[in-house]
Amino acid sequence: MVKVIVVGGGWAGCAAALTAKKAGADVMLLERTDMFLGTGLVGGIMRNNGRFVATEESIAMGAHELFDAVNETARHKNIEFPGHKHATLYDVAKIEPAVRRKLDQAGVKYKLQCRVKDVKMDGKKIVAVIDQDGNEYQGDAFVETSGTAGPQGNCLKYGNGCAMCIYRCPTFGPRIELATKCGVEEFKGKKADGSVGAMSGSCKLHMESLSKELQQELTTKGVAVVPIPKELQKEGALESKACQQYALKEFKENIILLDTGHAKLMSPYYPLDTLRKIPGFENARFEDPYAGGIGNSMRYLALSPRDNYLKTKGVENLFCGGEKAGLLVGHTEAIVTGSLAGNNAVRYAKDKELKQIPTSLAIGDAIAYVNEQMGTEDGITKKYTFSGSVYFQRMKELNLYTTDVNEIKKRVEDAGMTNFYNQSVV
Repeated sequence: MVKVIVVGGGWAGCAAALTAKKAGADVMLLERTDMFLGTGLVGGIMRNNGRFVATEESIAMGAHELFDAVNETARHKNIEFPGHKHATLYDVAKIEPAVRRKLDQAGVKYKLQCRVKDVKMDGKKIVAVIDQDGNEYQGDAFVETSGTAGPQGNCLKYGNGCAMCIYRCPTFGPRIELATKCGVEEFKGKKADGSVGAMSGSCKLHMESLSKELQQELTTKGVAVVPIPKELQKEGALESKACQQYALKEFKENIILLDTGHAKLMSPYYPLDTLRKIPGFENARFEDPYAGGIGNSMRYLALSPRDNYLKTKGVENLFCGGEKAGLLVGHTEAIVTGSLAGNNAVRYAKDKELKQIPTSLAIGDAIAYVNEQMGTEDGITKKYTFSGSVYFQRMKELNLYTTDVNEIKKRVEDAGMTNFYNQSVV
């Protein structure tokens, strides 16, 4: 049987494991920490703006399991906040067990607290990956979905130091760049000013540390918009965000909170003493990241060169998804790239033709467009997402954005991709 090893259990890794399994492979998913989902453990926003289209495309193609988990744990559906419509907010406390159940139901094998630290090669082909305890995991094809944040030294060099974020490098060890271990020269994303990396776009407050009025507004409406006194408004905070779809003036002039089980604060960080001067936040306390008053994780520090099959250039049998696949921001973006990487890994192992997603679909266009843009001096300074900024504008210009589910299904059918991920490759 074809053996596929997936390294990194975030949204992209879980998606890759599921599609590889459905394609007929024996799958082993290796995750460095004690929980799946990575930044998905502190995220919570789905289906906002163009992500609605990508979600429905993915479901129509057969990769529905992770979106089912989101629906099952949703706290709010079809909400609006500045610049964003028809969003679903899932419960960050319940999503990881829900995703783990999807993996179990599919028959995906996995190992947690398994930090891959080395690779065994035969020429340009990976034979096995090796974990911190010296265990070898042999495979016919490999998928790298380990993200682009960490280790601590990068957050110190390019950010405000280790913020003890959800990556938890001090506890579980730093992420290893698998492609680099294979001899691939990876590259870094940049901010608009040319500096390296980008900071995670939001952090969390304990719901109970907010005023009763704010708690009630969040739990009933799903969103709270609190004006910031002019003298307390931060300068430069929006430019540092990885999530440029939230770099709107409304996010500078207001504190925007979303109810994801905790109070999701739509800012990379917020000085605690300043935050507590704003009415309703007198007792505010951060959760993840624990140092949310001074910083957040730095990301896009190890991007893999790849083609539109999501095959990593320079290695015969390595594929990539999520942030490793480029400057794509968000959970939905990770799921749809991971899904294609997992399927193509099986195709490679069976010596079958690799598949690209047609550019008539938003997912296919995003994979191709972002790959093209990362090769340009200007493009490498931008971040791309279905939910806003540069790529959402492109979606609208190409008439790819719609909330008509039947229209989306018809596009998938016309592209010959209906139930693509439900078809066995083996």
